[in-house]
Amino acid sequence: MKVFISADIEGVSGVVHGEHTMREGREHDYARMLMTKEVNACVLGAVEAGADRIVVNDSHGTMRNIYHEQLHKKAELILGTPKKLAMMEGISSDFDAALFVGYHTKMGSEGILNHTFNGKVIRSIELNGIELGEFGLNALVAGHFNVPVVFVSGCNLVAEEATALVPSIHQAIVKQTVNRTTALNTHPVLARELIKENTKTALAARSEISPYRIKPPYIVKMTFLNTGQADAVDILPYVKKGGPLEISFICTDILECYQLIRSSIMIAGSIS
Repeated sequence: MKVFISADIEGVSGVVHGEHTMREGREHDYARMLMTKEVNACVLGAVEAGADRIVVNDSHGTMRNIYHEQLHKKAELILGTPKKLAMMEGISSDFDAALFVGYHTKMGSEGILNHTFNGKVIRSIELNGIELGEFGLNALVAGHFNVPVVFVSGCNLVAEEATALVPSIHQAIVKQTVNRTTALNTHPVLARELIKENTKTALAARSEISPYRIKPPYIVKMTFLNTGQADAVDILPYVKKGGPLEISFICTDILECYQLIRSSIMIAGSIS
């Protein structure tokens, strides 16, 4: 059994503020430690479930957050940027299951630290009329490779967002959202136990969970936070402007679609 883990930080128990999530934040190193230990709990659950190979992709910000030496020795770690598949770098049809640790809700939802890829750029991303956040878009990439996303950890609201797309997904709810920067947090030790045990349960049931897919063609609509960002992306030949804040494009391959979304965000992010 081969397992792929995509690890973010905003859904980690005890992480509630930008000072936890941004490299210049004074509490960032503490949050990195919490993230590393939650990933370790998922890895340990996968090992106990019988995984032969475990690949972890550091998927937050600079993608250099997990303390490598503290990571469980059974796990291989993808660190750094840029990555063609960003949060899903390393996924392939060789894997039997994908697990998402420390995930959060999409921009504009009520979840803790909600955003979609870049909270300074994106207001919303729709694919074939469905508004998706990081969970949904990353699950589509896994689905392209016929890999089911069997597990997610984070707040209660990301669990709801994930279940709406993958009804049989297993979860570890490690905190309850109060508002965007406040949460009722499970003790870190108990959070790790939840993650480990639910990882084991999820992997045992992996054959019962279908990969998440949407039929092509893919009609993407991206809405930005300011008009300059939309203007910058509008320079590209593959997009159409749909309003002062909105661009759209069509493609038939989900990987190409994902890469175009990520590239558009990078371009828009260059506009202050």
